[in-house]
Formats: sequence, C-alpha cells, structure tokens
Amino acid sequence: MAPGHVAYGLRAQYGLNIGPDLVVAWERGQRAPSMQEISALAGVLWCAVGDLIAAPGTLREHRMARGLAAPDLARMVGVDPNAYQRMEDTGRWRGNERQSAALSEILGLTPQEFVTATGRDEDLAEVLSSAVTTRWQAYVRPAAKLVPVPRHQLEEALQRLHSDYQSRMVSTLSWSGGGSGDGAKGREFLDGIVSYFWRLMP
Repeated sequence: MAPGHVAYGLRAQYGLNIGPDLVVAWERGQRAPSMQEISALAGVLWCAVGDLIAAPGTLREHRMARGLAAPDLARMVGVDPNAYQRMEDTGRWRGNERQSAALSEILGLTPQEFVTATGRDEDLAEVLSSAVTTRWQAYVRPAAKLVPVPRHQLEEALQRLHSDYQSRMVSTLSWSGGGSGDGAKGREFLDGIVSYFWRLMP
C-alpha cells in the first residue's frame, strides 16, 4: 500500500485526519504515532498492534501489543480502571505485589521487562545499591515490591551481589601500599548494578 492508500484508510475507516506526509514520517521514524493511531494503523494494514511495535517498552505498549483495552486489563489485574489509567499515563506502576504478579502474567512480561515497563529501573538501582553497601537482608522486602520473582531468588541474588561488591571494595584497600584505594571498582560495580542483578536471575 502506498502512503496515500494508508492515509485514506485511516480517514475512511477511523475518521482520523491524517495525510500521506504523516504516514511517510512514521515510516521513516521522523514522527511517532499515538496509541489511537497505532490501533487504527493496525486495522488498516490488517495486522496486530504488536506487529507494529518492534520492542514494547512501556506498560501501554505491552498492553497494546496484547490487544487489551486499559479498562479490561485493569479489571483483570484487580485495579480501579481510573487508577490504572493514571499509572499508565505517568509510567509509574503503584500496584501491590499480587497485582504486579497478575500484571506480569497477563502481559507475559519477564521480570526485567516488568521493571522497565513499570518505570522502576531507578528504584531498583537504589535498592540494590543500598543492599550491597549495607546489610543485604534488610532489602529483600523492598526488592520484592519492585521485582515479581520468588523471594528465595531475590535473597540469593542480593547475597551474591553483596559478596561481589564487598570483594571488589576489599581489593581496593592496600595494607602494603600497592592498591589504588580510590574505590573505582566499587563505583563501576554500582553504576552497572542493575545489569549485574539481571545476570544473576534464572
């Protein structure tokens, strides 16, 4: 289909005032369609929304890729539809552990996809950094609120991260004057701590 045919279909079938130039801009990656436009585009092209989203990243994109309406997903997860819509709009998930597990299962998200889609990457980095620099046991519960995985897996990962970080820090100390002592290894570890964490997840 030429861009003009696509634009015509969007106007005729969905009432969207879109011209061929905008369709070309979408194709070239110069503009991004809205969620309404993506749904309409999928209808015109006779494909699934997921086929148009190369790699869903946000909660909205994952939901759209599954072909679910926001109110339907909210009911399935056990969240008030208006509250869910606000969370999706802001990119910040506020559900409890049970709702998080349901959301992850319904959308088919891996734990890593869930954390990214719900806007929790920075929160996870903070929790992990605190866990490795102090007592990791105190951060199992905060981590469990962010990552929908069994508690024993979190405990094993946090203990391993803590050990790895502490061994790096010990290696920077030099009782004989031969070490750098500047904590560069520790800072490097903390900068990539979320990546280290996911490598430890089964």
